[in-house]
Amino acid sequence: MKAVRIHEHGDFDALVVEEIPTPEPSPGEVRVKVAWAALNHLDTWVRRGVPGHEFPLPLIPGCDFSGTVDVVGPEAGKFEVGDRVCIAPGFGCGRCQSCSSGRQNLCRRYGIYGETVDGGNAEFAVVNEENLIPVPDDFPLDIAAAFPLTYLTAWHMVVDRCEVKSGDRVLVHAAGSGVSVAAAQIARMWGAEVMVTAGTDSKVAQGCENGAEFGVNYLTEDWVKAGKRWTEGKGFDIIVDHVGIDTLPKGIWALAKGGRIVTCGVTSGAEMKIHFAPIFFKSLSILGSTMGGHGEQLEVAKHVFAGRLKPVVAHRFPMEEVAEAHRMMSERGFFGKILLQIDSESPASE
Repeated sequence: MKAVRIHEHGDFDALVVEEIPTPEPSPGEVRVKVAWAALNHLDTWVRRGVPGHEFPLPLIPGCDFSGTVDVVGPEAGKFEVGDRVCIAPGFGCGRCQSCSSGRQNLCRRYGIYGETVDGGNAEFAVVNEENLIPVPDDFPLDIAAAFPLTYLTAWHMVVDRCEVKSGDRVLVHAAGSGVSVAAAQIARMWGAEVMVTAGTDSKVAQGCENGAEFGVNYLTEDWVKAGKRWTEGKGFDIIVDHVGIDTLPKGIWALAKGGRIVTCGVTSGAEMKIHFAPIFFKSLSILGSTMGGHGEQLEVAKHVFAGRLKPVVAHRFPMEEVAEAHRMMSERGFFGKILLQIDSESPASE
């Protein structure tokens, strides 16, 4: 089969499209004929490498993908050949208390397709049967590839960790990123009021089209002062942050009493100084969040397939242009998701 593989970490030329043997499913696994795959920032970290972390190279990247069941392995039988599916990207050991309670993301052996084992940037991929999500016949496979990781991450942040409720004032940073697009939609679905920040006026406008009531270009306006005006001096009940040092320390001061700031990443830097006085004076919470459990993944899928949550696709590339897709990802000049068309015959939705 044809696959994208990373043999050693590096720039865009580290992504090699090559022919390799087609994998066979082991007990409890199925082989999926991949139609579409979506890029995430995780893919860029896998390509570039992370100091102190060892990836199992050579590795096929791609944690989000969709397609049809091609082969059902031994001890797997919940799906049939030809079934339309997308993939829940995270998996646990399947035996510990966290896995048994549906909190696979807390498993000590938690892994992600495309990071821990081979992923979906290939014509065929082998996955655990329990990671398959059935896709309705009338739902496009390209959109089915665009939601699992980011919407699960955002759902766990906003719903599980922050316990969003109707009327909450929510700030979502970096409006154009996949997690932020999802977080804004999820917060709005729960009846919250949403403000977004972005680095261009066009992204601010798109963020408002995505459900936010208000947005700020953080390069031309002080988002803290703008947020104070928008909340009428009350502050935010929830701040969704995956930026880090550029936003999180200021966010502490921008929270209302009892406010929560939740983070799933630190793209601008992880080491920072935080003033702790407002944390105890205002009973604030700083929450970490990574992915979510399978139960949450299925809940998210239900809302996506029903049209209540709507993934936004910015660009589509053929698999052979994976390097250009990564280049666009690194430039961050887009709003929503970047997709790879793995199967050239799989149609793109409008």
